[in-house]
Amino acid sequence: MSRVAAFAAMGIVAFAILLLTMLTPGDPVDPDAPPPTADESAGSAPADPKDADAVGKPAQLNFTLKDMNGVDVKLSSFKGKIILLNFWATWCGPCRAEIPALVELQKRYANDLVVLGFSVDDPVDKLRPYALAYKINYPILVGSGREEVQDAFGPLWGIPVSVIIARDGRIARKHSGIGTKEQFEQEIKSLL
Repeated sequence: MSRVAAFAAMGIVAFAILLLTMLTPGDPVDPDAPPPTADESAGSAPADPKDADAVGKPAQLNFTLKDMNGVDVKLSSFKGKIILLNFWATWCGPCRAEIPALVELQKRYANDLVVLGFSVDDPVDKLRPYALAYKINYPILVGSGREEVQDAFGPLWGIPVSVIIARDGRIARKHSGIGTKEQFEQEIKSLL
């Protein structure tokens, strides 16, 4: 084998290893570890310029999903409240960074807001300990195998993605990438 072919083969192997490293899910949950900050999660998906296209359109709330406890949750049952539908996964660092803000907002605006965490691909046995470790106080919906829901609010080019739905069932805001508590709260207050 020529020297050039050998270097090319090593380059391909190195690239494959790098790619596998990047695609491997994150570390298991450490309940004592603080969630990453927005700065630590800077690698999240950039905002999608098409997010604005969703604003004002009726949200598709005709889905019934199982929550992590096996209970049926009808999205339409929350019409009349502000809904913050957050698409996320346990392996997603930027998603993890949003959780404390979502927990706080659910607590602060409990009478007017429902936060719904839509786990895009996690099995139920992974969701329960994760929700406990991060003290999640809002429903976690099982999204594995429910691509039609993602399609209804998509396209989703990455996660996290948050869709804020007004009381009348229309999309008030779609946000691709990590959001801050201040961003979410400003939108929620405008809909109260």
